[in-house]
Amino acid sequence: MLAIIGKKVNTITNGIIKNGVILVEDGKVKAIGPDVKIPDDIKPLKAKYVMPGLVEAHCHIGIWEEKIGWAGSDGNEMTEAATPHVRALDGIKANANESGLEAALHEGITTAQVLPGSANVIGGFGVVLKTTPKTTVDQMVIRNPSGMKIAFGENPMRAYGVQKKVMPSTRMGVAGVLRESLQKTKNYMEKMELYADDPEKKPEVDLRLEALIPVLKKEIPFRAHAHRADDVATAIRICEEFDVEMSWEHATEGHRIAEYIAEKKVSAVWGPSLTSRPKWEMRELGYSTPKIMFDAGVKFAIQTDAVGSTIRFLPICAALSVREGLPYDYALKAITIIPAEIIGVSDRVGSLEVGKDADLRLLSGDPLEFMTRCQKVIIDGEVVYSLK
Repeated sequence: MLAIIGKKVNTITNGIIKNGVILVEDGKVKAIGPDVKIPDDIKPLKAKYVMPGLVEAHCHIGIWEEKIGWAGSDGNEMTEAATPHVRALDGIKANANESGLEAALHEGITTAQVLPGSANVIGGFGVVLKTTPKTTVDQMVIRNPSGMKIAFGENPMRAYGVQKKVMPSTRMGVAGVLRESLQKTKNYMEKMELYADDPEKKPEVDLRLEALIPVLKKEIPFRAHAHRADDVATAIRICEEFDVEMSWEHATEGHRIAEYIAEKKVSAVWGPSLTSRPKWEMRELGYSTPKIMFDAGVKFAIQTDAVGSTIRFLPICAALSVREGLPYDYALKAITIIPAEIIGVSDRVGSLEVGKDADLRLLSGDPLEFMTRCQKVIIDGEVVYSLK
């Protein structure tokens, strides 16, 4: 058993408990409150501020290893524009020396969705992990698959139209590749059902089409990379045509289309923000966007897109959004419970509640204060990091 005492314990979903006590047993939160009794044989950990571990809804840690170059670059299978059958899980390095995982752990980012990159129109399956390094990545998984990565805008156009001189070279082409793959999958599903009892006529298993079936069955959503407002409008248009679900990844021009996104009930994952503007489609990047989306009623999380920027910047990105008008409480939710909901793991992480995973950050002060240090990190009831 583990006990934690916090001068402030922010549960995220049930308010702040002053002088709160948390009991942890078998990797889960057993009890939480101001009057929880600590067993006599347990020496509690203490902190000024305790909160749930942070949740990074969109990153590429482990699948792009920092400081290695091409040998550690496993995020984009750039041999064809549609590769739905590849899996981020198969490219992630699960070890304590992987600097992205290490950085996440040291900041108390305890859960992360790792996605393929955005060079391909259809990039493959994402996965949700705990950030404690293990012998194999399989031991870190809490949801697999967590979504199907698709991409709109400059990246697939540049990777194929500019560099390879093949389709897609335009936004029309990007949409065409996606529609074609979805229609082929629908046809394949119909034939598989029609000839289920006729082995001679039943189609041969096609891994590319099989991979899109969970999307068409609404078992997983598309994770749609798009910076511009017109690109996300295309993504929504196609998803409505095929009756599938999506989240909007990046949402750089969320301020331009916030009311429409709210009307369509599409969740957004905003970021990266603490970065330069390396592409024309990111020219309107700014910290006023979260406030505008909040005012319009858009449900959104905040992300770093690591290794696109450093994953340790996640709380700073939230703090800068507060500086530009985003309500403080929502900013904290946007890096905890809301991303957990969007990536489908809120039954386990994102808030401090009895029965949930015991993933906690023990801090020296306010979580959105720049000078605050993350002093200890607990994942599944085990202290996995202590500030030296």
